[in-house]
Amino acid sequence: MEKEILRHVDHTLLSQTATWGEIREILDDAMEYQTASACIPAAYVEQAAEYVDGKLPICTVIGFPNGYSTRKVKVLEAKDAIEKGASEIDMVINIGFLKDKRYTEVEDEIRAIREACGSHILKVIIETCLLTEEEKIKMCEILTRTGADYIKTSTGFSGSGATFADVKLMKQHIGGLVKIKAAGGISSFADAEEFLRLGAERLGTSRLVKLLKKETSKAGC
Repeated sequence: MEKEILRHVDHTLLSQTATWGEIREILDDAMEYQTASACIPAAYVEQAAEYVDGKLPICTVIGFPNGYSTRKVKVLEAKDAIEKGASEIDMVINIGFLKDKRYTEVEDEIRAIREACGSHILKVIIETCLLTEEEKIKMCEILTRTGADYIKTSTGFSGSGATFADVKLMKQHIGGLVKIKAAGGISSFADAEEFLRLGAERLGTSRLVKLLKKETSKAGC
């Protein structure tokens, strides 16, 4: 069961202090445990893509973590990351625009980045801990129209991360082919299993691989 759960995991390291040595460990672990991808800072994408040599999808983040870069900057970030070898892009919406009810601008930005990504996977981070229930539902409606591949709960850099209630709400209101990614604060396989049961198809975390490595190490003692 644990290994099956890891196939849904974007094994993640996005800390400001991340070094190449730490990124390489994330990549090695992601390949060994066959996670869905490794999610790393954009500055390491090219080096990481060369290192894994097609054995692992590389995911990166744009407009991260605050989301208030301009549309043009986000589009350039997405294009640059893909040119350097990223397979998946996780973008942060402009949360202030959402709260100002500038829905057309929020949607147009997602559409522009969707176009920039081409056939590559696009996940849209809405930072649920900063939103009202009405705003979360509105983002489900917007994303359903944009052609984005995933709605994602959180950056992991704000007040809190994914909750069961948010994933349940998203599952009720998202439409089309949009999937759900729960991220931020997922620290046990029991929680991960519950997120998947509620409808998430991807999980953003680094803790599950660490837990399994620790269990494997103990078993080998």
